[in-house]
Amino acid sequence: MITREQIPQVLDHPVYDAEGHKVGNAKDVFVDDATGQPDWVSVQTGLFGTSESFVPIRDATMVEDHLEVPYPKNKIKEAPDVDVDARGHLSRQEEERLYRHYSIG
Repeated sequence: MITREQIPQVLDHPVYDAEGHKVGNAKDVFVDDATGQPDWVSVQTGLFGTSESFVPIRDATMVEDHLEVPYPKNKIKEAPDVDVDARGHLSRQEEERLYRHYSIG
């Protein structure tokens, strides 16, 4: 589990799936408004980092100099495109789409 104190270590660092495949680089970490705990990480993907995918960070771990997430690279890259509001928050509907995609319940 990633803590608030670890957020600076996560940002701009590589993100790998559980099989050791590089997914991209961590761009932003989004915290839960109620708990203040990190909830999602946005990952720049694609050849030049032009795409962005949101990944649950609750079961992620920092391993040396990178973040490891328990989802396959393909699952991450297929995550629905979501919009962040002007305050930098995901709407409840956008979160629900992501929860369904990652089968979080």
